[in-house]
Amino acid sequence: MKAEIRSSTNPMVKGTIYSILFAISFGHFINDLLQAVIPSIYPMLKEDFNLNFTQIGLITLAFQLSASILQPFVGRYTDKRPNPRSLAIGMGFTLIGLMSLSIASDYLLVLLSVCLVGIGSSVFHPEASRVAQLASGGKKGLAQSIFQVGGNAGSAVGPLMAALIIIPHGQDHIRWFCLIAFIGILLLSIVGKWYQGNIERQEMLGSRSNVNVRKPDSRTYILSHGKVVSSIIILLVLIFSKYIYMTSMTSYFTFYLIGKFGLSVQDSQFYLFAFLAAVAVGTILGGPLGDRFGRKLIIWISILGAAPFTLVLPHVGLTLTVILAITIGVIISSAFSAILVYATDLVPGKVGMIAGLFFGFAFGIAGLGSAFLGWLADYTSIEHVFRICAYLPLIGIVTWFLPNVKHS
Repeated sequence: MKAEIRSSTNPMVKGTIYSILFAISFGHFINDLLQAVIPSIYPMLKEDFNLNFTQIGLITLAFQLSASILQPFVGRYTDKRPNPRSLAIGMGFTLIGLMSLSIASDYLLVLLSVCLVGIGSSVFHPEASRVAQLASGGKKGLAQSIFQVGGNAGSAVGPLMAALIIIPHGQDHIRWFCLIAFIGILLLSIVGKWYQGNIERQEMLGSRSNVNVRKPDSRTYILSHGKVVSSIIILLVLIFSKYIYMTSMTSYFTFYLIGKFGLSVQDSQFYLFAFLAAVAVGTILGGPLGDRFGRKLIIWISILGAAPFTLVLPHVGLTLTVILAITIGVIISSAFSAILVYATDLVPGKVGMIAGLFFGFAFGIAGLGSAFLGWLADYTSIEHVFRICAYLPLIGIVTWFLPNVKHS
């Protein structure tokens, strides 16, 4: 089945505004760098608070659920009432959470602190995704990749900075990351002013900040409602596959390396950085390649294409483990930009809601997955967890059922 969707760009934005794209990408960099501090210090928290893997998984669950549950609601609300201040407000929650985490003296306060960081993320992502599409000038795949690569780069740098600043000196050094959060608030306030100005100009022309889906000339759309719903469900299944595997890496790869190869905590963080840097590279490739060759093809390659490498990884030595982890990072990360833009094309005019749904689902499923994998690691072993997770990319076969949508 072939369907065609033609997108019109926002009349208020002429061409791609790279300054705004890079600014919001840097804001995403800061947001995800600060989030990455949390899993990066798991080995330290495990020792300091005498935690088991199940409790480590519950930290991720608390963090990811707080980052996921609110996102669709925030996105739906801001689709109707855009709020440029929400960008800086989200970063403010993150700042408070990090300060609290730096002084947390018990496990419950750790959980509360990571929840505040998660809430900051849930407020930031939907409106930030709208800013990226608004500044895209029609190059939505490229814009989403620029936005996403900032977050992935932050996720990669976070463990490295934690290894250099927090691990050697202790929990109280988390407070230095609050300075980065403050810089993020200032930057996002500037982006918010641009966004506010664009909204005001639209209001003067009697328009809205997002395209009205009821206008017949904004998109040519021939997919049925049922096909749209089934496609969204398939995309969420693919997100499930990708993010359960990703959480096995981000939450437990350091423990896997420490347990199987006897590495130090600090050395394991450097290898985690290598994986996350590869994720950043894959992300920036995925959007433009989706624009050029079709998003369904990129989704095929990204999810199912990672399977041969994930299946081999649990059975090789340290050097090959690192090489395979980097390869997997590049391949599997190229899907998210393609998936998100594909979904926003399916449901035009609902960028905030769709971004909130997909970011929220990704974070939520990662949190649930981390809690389950932590329990499984306690019950069996970390190596067993990685052998089980190796099969997850095979779920990419469901991409077959997506319609062959032609994007203009």
